[in-house]
Amino acid sequence: MNLPATPLPDFTASQVLRAHVADTMAFYHPRAIDPAGGFFHSLRDDGRIAERSLRHLVSSTRFVYGYALAAVEFADAPLAAEYRDAAAHGLRFLREAHRDPGSGGYAWTLRDGVPEDRTQHTYGLAFVLLAYASARKSGLDTAAWMDETWDLLETHAWDPAHGLYRDEADRDWRYSDYRGQNANMHLCEALIAAHEADGGPRWLPRALALADAMTRRQASLAGGLVWEHYCADWSVDWDYHRDDPTHLFRPWGFQPGHQVEWAKLLLQLRDHLGADAPDWLLPTARRLYDTALAHGWDDAHGGIVYGFAPESLRARSPAPGEPPPDLAAAPMYVCDADKYFWVQAEAIAAAWRLHAATGEARYRDDYLRLWDYAWRHFVDHVHGAWYRILDRENRRYDDLKSPPGKTDYHTMGACHDVLAAMRGAASRRNGATAAAAARTAGRGSRS
Repeated sequence: MNLPATPLPDFTASQVLRAHVADTMAFYHPRAIDPAGGFFHSLRDDGRIAERSLRHLVSSTRFVYGYALAAVEFADAPLAAEYRDAAAHGLRFLREAHRDPGSGGYAWTLRDGVPEDRTQHTYGLAFVLLAYASARKSGLDTAAWMDETWDLLETHAWDPAHGLYRDEADRDWRYSDYRGQNANMHLCEALIAAHEADGGPRWLPRALALADAMTRRQASLAGGLVWEHYCADWSVDWDYHRDDPTHLFRPWGFQPGHQVEWAKLLLQLRDHLGADAPDWLLPTARRLYDTALAHGWDDAHGGIVYGFAPESLRARSPAPGEPPPDLAAAPMYVCDADKYFWVQAEAIAAAWRLHAATGEARYRDDYLRLWDYAWRHFVDHVHGAWYRILDRENRRYDDLKSPPGKTDYHTMGACHDVLAAMRGAASRRNGATAAAAARTAGRGSRS
């Protein structure tokens, strides 16, 4: 372990973020690699393998992401070749075990290498595209698979009438009526990554279209924040999982973690689009982030809770045609007080990007406050990586650090994103300095 628990590191220093990524990778590498194919998806706090037979598409793809970006970040380090080989190892498993050559889709779960759940989740395909794009950044030849995944989504999941992606289908691509924001958010992320990987002309416009549809059009239907669940016509489904507000994957209520994650993506789009960026990106990012922190931060115990909702929704949902709650004035209550690792990580990345975009000290203060909380409660300073879920008083529920779906993709991803923002700002500063020097030299030569 490179970074001790105390004193608190300087998280505005790039070397600290790089060291934390390296420490987190050390928890997974090489123990998570299954020589027989793919990765082990269940690891206890101390790194012991908790379960060997189950493989989940989300973990299979996120492991590729983690290894590929580590190979890029530490390109000059001795482990870079091992990281790249592990990413290639994961890609082989994705192609040979998860992918169904008949339908072109990917099995959601496998048990002992045999498909167990063949539901076609667009959320899963988002991570398939992210895995291929990340692998391409590391130098692996995945361009054809990126195009293949675009075509698959375009053929089956894309809903041109609403400008968003459908959510889940059976093996034969028959879609249910459920629509969700989460799949579209992660497709926005994957499309941005695909643009970074090859600069193709189709990725960024589609990412921007998804962002616009979800954070403005759909958010307006829910009072200004992004609601999670929708009907087939993309009207708000206020009652989906109302009776199960703490559902692990599809909870009821507003999720502050997804508001800040959207804020991060909007600011990534703003950076990539440059002078062509629409002027709504920054104010929308600020609104989503500010509202999430205002209602989601736990003043008593620290950290951001998992879910909140207007008091007016506690007893009943708006009737068809009735306006949504006025979120600017409505009192809120916490419907899930647990603290999830990924929520804190996404807020860290969003806070830094907002500080970089606005120069406002309060976002830098938030960034440091979030890191202080996570460093004290979520980061395992003995074995590495982050704990998964804490209760409101920051107590762990179990010793399963990395179950199927986790892989610390969010935590390392936050570090990678902050590093990218730092390097982008430094590049712009250096460019401005060089331009100023050139102008000065030019004036001197004319005098």
